[in-house]
Amino acid sequence: MLCDNCKQKEANVHITKIVNHEKTSINLCEDCAREYQEQIGFAQPTFSFHKFLAGLLEQPTMMPGKPGISTEGTKCPKCGTTRQIFSQCGKLGCDQCFDTFAAGLSPLIKRVHGRERHTGKVPKRSGQDIMLKKRLENLKRKLQELVIKEEFEEAAKVRDQIRELERGNC
Repeated sequence: MLCDNCKQKEANVHITKIVNHEKTSINLCEDCAREYQEQIGFAQPTFSFHKFLAGLLEQPTMMPGKPGISTEGTKCPKCGTTRQIFSQCGKLGCDQCFDTFAAGLSPLIKRVHGRERHTGKVPKRSGQDIMLKKRLENLKRKLQELVIKEEFEEAAKVRDQIRELERGNC
């Protein structure tokens, strides 16, 4: 999404104003957001997401006994993004970057978000497949737990639910 003000750079600051019950949204690049802050009289922010991300990338993993995984010399074969570029701008260049930098991203994502898998909201219109997959994963996990606990009758019910979902009857 381009900046609403200069229409040249990528918008990475999103401001929502509500005045007299009317909501207006402004999407600004970093430079225009800085100018906007000066116009309305806000002090310069002391927090920089890019510096925060760069600091996390430089730290080793927090797992005891495991050193940080260095992907310093790694370069994405598809877009050419390096770890240094990623740490400076805070964005990966393409879908292949996730595979290229996977070893270094997993600890980072876990530190920032608390877990490695997405657990947020799913769009209602286009998220049916995702919700079905998530439900199947949960049922399979529950089935394993029931078998371990030797609750076979309940496990059979869960197994039947899994089969029904996999057939597409639900």
